[in-house]
This record gives sequence, C-alpha cells and structure tokens, in this order.
Amino acid sequence: MILLRKPLYFFGFSLGFWFNLLYINGGFFMILPNLFKGKIIWPEETSSTFASLNGNLDGRVELDGRIERGSKRYKAMLSIMASKLSYENINFVSSVLHNHWKMDLLGFYSCWNGYQEQRSTEVLVIKDASTDPNLIVVSFRGTDPFDAYDWCTDLDLSWYEIKNVGKIHGGFMKALGLQKEGGWPKEVNVDQTQKETTQYAYYTIKSHLIEILNQNPKSKFMLTGHSLGGALAVLFTGVLMMHKEEQMLDKLEGVYTFGQPRVGDEEFGKFMKDSLKKYEVNYERYVYCNDMVPRLPFDDKTLMFKHFGACRYYDSFYRGKIEEEEPNKNYFNILWAIPKVMNSVWEMIRSFIIPYWKGEEYREGWFLKCYRVLGLLIPGIPAHAPNEYVNVTLLGNLFDSHHD
Repeated sequence: MILLRKPLYFFGFSLGFWFNLLYINGGFFMILPNLFKGKIIWPEETSSTFASLNGNLDGRVELDGRIERGSKRYKAMLSIMASKLSYENINFVSSVLHNHWKMDLLGFYSCWNGYQEQRSTEVLVIKDASTDPNLIVVSFRGTDPFDAYDWCTDLDLSWYEIKNVGKIHGGFMKALGLQKEGGWPKEVNVDQTQKETTQYAYYTIKSHLIEILNQNPKSKFMLTGHSLGGALAVLFTGVLMMHKEEQMLDKLEGVYTFGQPRVGDEEFGKFMKDSLKKYEVNYERYVYCNDMVPRLPFDDKTLMFKHFGACRYYDSFYRGKIEEEEPNKNYFNILWAIPKVMNSVWEMIRSFIIPYWKGEEYREGWFLKCYRVLGLLIPGIPAHAPNEYVNVTLLGNLFDSHHD
C-alpha cells in the first residue's frame, strides 16, 4: 500500500483541487468566463475555504439552532459535526469555529505513529462554552481515502493482546500511541528534543485534557469520531479504563461514534461493557443503514472481531432502533445483495426529493448525487459518508424520551 502513497495522494489532491476550483468560482459554467476575464480564483490547499472530500460531499457547517443546547440530540449532533470537521485543514476549522459555531479551538494535533514513523493520527479539540457544564469535544479524524498510511492502519489486522483485557485491532492501537517497547505504560518519557515528532495521540490528548479540566473544574469532555476516528475514540476510552484513570472517567460525558469498525474480540467487548457500567460512561454507537465499515473486520470464526454495547441503527428513512448488532452483520451476504441495491436506488431518488420532504437544509449537491451512483455497485460506500450521520442526528427518532 505504501508504494501507492504518491499516486494516491496525487489523485486525491487533483480531485480536491478540481472540486474546490468549481466551488469558489461559482460552478462549472463560470470557470471559462472567469478564465477569459482574468478573474479565475485558484484554490489553496491550506486556505479557510478549501474543503476536503467529505466537505465537498456535504457543505453544511452550521449547527442546528433549533436543537436545545446540552440535550441528547445536541450532543450527538455536535459530535458528528466535530467528527466531520476533523477532516478539514486548520484554517478551515478555525473559520468554522469562529464564524459559525462561536466556539474555541483548543488543539489541532497531528500525532505520531511510532510503527509507521509518521504523524498520521489527527485529533481536534474544541470547547463549547454555551452549555452548562462546558463541553470539551475531542474528535479523532477518520480515514482519509487518499492517505496510504490510513489504509495501512485499517488493514493491519494483527492482534494486540492485553492480559485480562482481551485482543485488540493492532493497527488502531498503533495509531493511538502503542509503544514499540513497553506496550501501554501509564505515562511515557519523551526526549524534549524529540517532543514535536513524538506526540503520541493517547498521551498527548490525555495530558492536554488533564490541563484543561484542571483549569475548568466543572467542565466535562466527550470523545467522538467517524470511521477510523470512532475506533480511536472508543479505544482511547478503553486505555483510560485499563489505566484506571478514575478522575478523568468521572469527567467523561460520553463516547459517540459514527460508522465505527469493530475494534477487538469478545473478551475485550466484555471488559469494555463491564468498565462502561462501572464508570457510568455513556457509549453511543451509530450505524446508518448499509454502511459497510461497522460490519468490518468480520465477526466470524477466522477473524473473531466483536462489537460491544448497543447499536443505534437507522434505516434510509432515518427511523432508528436499538439493537445488539446491526442487520447483515458481515455485509457480504448474498441474501442481502438485491435489497441493498434497491435501497441504493431509493437513496438516489431521496437525494432529489429530500429538500421538499424534510427541508431545504437537506438539499444535496451534484457531487453527492454523483457519488450515490457508486452505491448501485457497492451500496456500503456512499452509506458511510458523514452526511448520512448528520441527518441521523437531526432527523432520527431515538432521542425522544421514550427511547431512553
């Protein structure tokens, strides 16, 4: 996969450059007139207007002001919006937080993966002072589809085993900060001359959170992430529990994951369920319809990965139900092939009618409509996009009091 790093990056950059070129110049039909007039605007990859692939799929940056601050729906909505925002560059993030959310940026980290020898784990930390208590949101970035190192993390299915805890996905543990020598010590000693290049995600974020919470004793923090980011969020929680960080766990308001893959075996699942109950931590795992990623790695006799905790499953009408496991748990089931394609056809139809059905704010752009065509071949890919999870938190029914 590393051999494909440069061509993969170049393809992703070219695609992103083209989409952003169209956006900032007013669309396809304005490119040539602007070019002839000498008014063409060229996108800059680090500018506050340059959006990622996910940002181009779903351009929404506003938080829904109709949702009560501090409510269950608000926390879920803020979590997925922060998860979506974590895919963007620092200037884009700062602009959204300052101009739209009115929140503080506390940290934007590119953390060290000692096994890849790359700063490939990105984490966003923001403060929402509009709630009581204040909320610190820690969002782990998910897989960048054009980053070979992220794919190496996802595809590293080696087990990392911890006594009395269980077996855990090796690639995810390495991305979180697993030490080559010593595994998971409670603290790490970093040579000050190497400090910038060895900011391991778990230790860096934990240290920053301790500092923030000491300065703001009444604050709580949330952990969140989409895709790979969801896996890192729940494993961050797991390592805190393994280290018995009771003071921090007392401040943990909840863990919200969206399209999260499986992270460990059955023993690890039992450890997590027992620990979540012991420390009274709220864990909400959201799965949208035919999203492929929550059904990977496989829960079978060969790989033996298992989800834990209740699944908040939503269909393509955004109707939710709480299940132990999402339907079609390993995705590649021949009996589900035709229903999945039929559902993708409905999702394509829905993309044209949803602004009239649910409201103008749900209107989908041409790029997302084109992306849905891929769902006719591989239904699980468009279903994984963050926009579906944003809609789930805005339209879903599981936030009503009778679903508590």
